[in-house]
Amino acid sequence: MQKDQFLTRRRMLLAGAAALGAAGTAGVVLSGGGEETAPATATPAPGPQVRQALKSSAFRLQPLIGDGPPRAEPRKLKVRTEPILRISGRGRHMMLTFDDGPNPEYTPHILDTLAKYDVRAMFFLCGECVVENKKLVARMADEGHVVGNHTWTHPLLTTLNRSEIRHEMTSTSDAIEASYGERPQWFRAPYGAWNRAAFQLGAEMGMEPMAWTVDTTDWMTPGTSTIIDRVESGAAPGVVVLSHDAGGDRSQTVHAIREWLPHLIDSGYHLTVPRRRL
Repeated sequence: MQKDQFLTRRRMLLAGAAALGAAGTAGVVLSGGGEETAPATATPAPGPQVRQALKSSAFRLQPLIGDGPPRAEPRKLKVRTEPILRISGRGRHMMLTFDDGPNPEYTPHILDTLAKYDVRAMFFLCGECVVENKKLVARMADEGHVVGNHTWTHPLLTTLNRSEIRHEMTSTSDAIEASYGERPQWFRAPYGAWNRAAFQLGAEMGMEPMAWTVDTTDWMTPGTSTIIDRVESGAAPGVVVLSHDAGGDRSQTVHAIREWLPHLIDSGYHLTVPRRRL
């Protein structure tokens, strides 16, 4: 797929999903609120161009299937009606998140920068990338990063039925467990497009829905300086920053984090990740 076609598709999807992301109000990690009391608002179906674009993928791999010891049932959570947008806690705390990976060309450089400054982050992984890059997922675990579920093929969930959404989520959790050592406790909907089924299925699987506060727009490759400016100008207590380590050319992201990460630290920010639930 040509680069301009990819960007056009991504912009169309994000434009359609923006209303969904904006519908959520500020949430707090594991602090109640947003529990299900009424059906989620229906989302209009995307146009034919978007539906056609979603049919293609750079890679399609079969989910992992294997025998093993019986798995303990996940702790079921209360169903939210909106994703978490911020983190709780006092002081200048922020959280860094990266979507769509892992990618062998860009993810190692991001991990190197995080290690240099002794910072932990969250990585929302796609199952088809996980099975191709198991060593990178194991490295994330070894270095104390938290991984989340970002579906198997990065589809627009509002175009899928409940069974298809379940398959996307379950297959990805299986792949992550095989590489990371444990099942993910966090889920992020591709394009930020949430629906009732995603909230319900995530809660059944023991995963909290995590969105973001600041979008670096690195998926648009706007230039390294623009990415740096978006992070530094958006920095504030409780902010969750969205970046990407795959899904396109992420060299600007790699260069930008080398600049804005030490700036945040020098400004007194503490970069944190959610605590593991027992």
